[in-house]
Amino acid sequence: MSKLETILSLVDEYIKECESAEEWTPGEDWIAYSGNVYDSDEYVAAVESLLSRWLVLGKKGRQFEVEFPAHLGKTHGVLTNSGSSANLLMVSALKSKRWKQLPEGSKIITPVVCFPTTLNPIIQNGFKPVFVDVTLPDLNLDLDQVEAVLAADTNKEIKALMFAHVLGNPPDMDRVMALVEKYDLLFLEDACDALGSTYDGKKLGSFGDISTCSFYPAHHMTMGEGGFVAMNSARLEKIISSFRDWGRACYCNSVKPGCVLSGTACGNRFKNWLPGAREIIADHRYVFEEIGYNIKPLELQAAMGLQQLKKLPMMDDARRKNFTRLHAIFEPYVKYCHLPEPTPKSDPCWFAFLLTLREDAPFAREDIVRHLEGDKIQTRSYFAGNILFHPGYSKIGAKYDNLKESFPVAYKITTNSFFLGTFAGITDEKLDYIEDSVNRFMEKYQ
Repeated sequence: MSKLETILSLVDEYIKECESAEEWTPGEDWIAYSGNVYDSDEYVAAVESLLSRWLVLGKKGRQFEVEFPAHLGKTHGVLTNSGSSANLLMVSALKSKRWKQLPEGSKIITPVVCFPTTLNPIIQNGFKPVFVDVTLPDLNLDLDQVEAVLAADTNKEIKALMFAHVLGNPPDMDRVMALVEKYDLLFLEDACDALGSTYDGKKLGSFGDISTCSFYPAHHMTMGEGGFVAMNSARLEKIISSFRDWGRACYCNSVKPGCVLSGTACGNRFKNWLPGAREIIADHRYVFEEIGYNIKPLELQAAMGLQQLKKLPMMDDARRKNFTRLHAIFEPYVKYCHLPEPTPKSDPCWFAFLLTLREDAPFAREDIVRHLEGDKIQTRSYFAGNILFHPGYSKIGAKYDNLKESFPVAYKITTNSFFLGTFAGITDEKLDYIEDSVNRFMEKYQ
């Protein structure tokens, strides 16, 4: 056995020993709302990648970029270091002279209830967000408001629509796509919480001109950090890869990763690439088409991601199963809270189990959350709620006379919504414990 094989065998043995020693004690150990679902496969792949001494994105990264787009119903894709970066790349591409060339000040419709990374790229690229409220119980953007805003846009300043499918549960995508077509909009589809979900048999992520996904540990699969931008155009893939890689024009290493000195170059590396100085013979690896970023992941993350892809069917099944059990746990208390339901035609692979207290509930969100957390059951608010209430967005929020009245449902979400986890690490034993905790809380109000 070689030294490398010995090392990898020991890693495998060590992780399996760690797994066999894991225990969960009710009331003493936390029930995490999410987390990685790894076994020795991911750790062995990471160590093997690290010991290969190729650290930056390479062959494993390119393999992942080839394999993953189909999971979002696309043909091409770009791996990046986070879902947040994926959204940044998606929106930045709108400004490329090689694609849409949208000028600063262009308007993009987006829901006011969101996670910051759906909104931030709009602002960071100099575009103007046009906010709409959301609907209960699904918390997706209010399509009546979207239609009204578009109808009132007589100067055609609104160029795009961008939103996230809420915890894997989409809005009425037939209506969304009809509005996109009618008003000639670009659709930027944030599927970061929706991997494995479908609408009318079509994968979420397949509807947008561009779509994104996240591999943060809370999501359906993880590389520790990581994100993905998916599209159906090889040309657009090159543009977004350029934005990811400093704005670099050369894409040899994306098409065929590895050292450029090892036969991966196109043969046209040294030419008169610079439009402003054709007399100069320039190195294409240092020619820049875009004003880009450096937001690549590491090669070992891609190696781990390839192992995670093998586990996706199991992890997706667990999320659906755990959602069904949580629904049964809370169904007796539907008079107190809105329960999550799949929107018509959808089959969500649930990121989480969403609850919104009804206005006449005899307890506040703080009461039930404190009880569950006191029993060491993790909860989370629905992200920012109305993001315009937050300090970082106060200047934007100040444009409205009264945020509560302007976005009434968003206000309810900010005060009354929270969620529990659905991931595969929540076992039947833990669900039994959650059921007991919920029943003990609710019996005070029966």
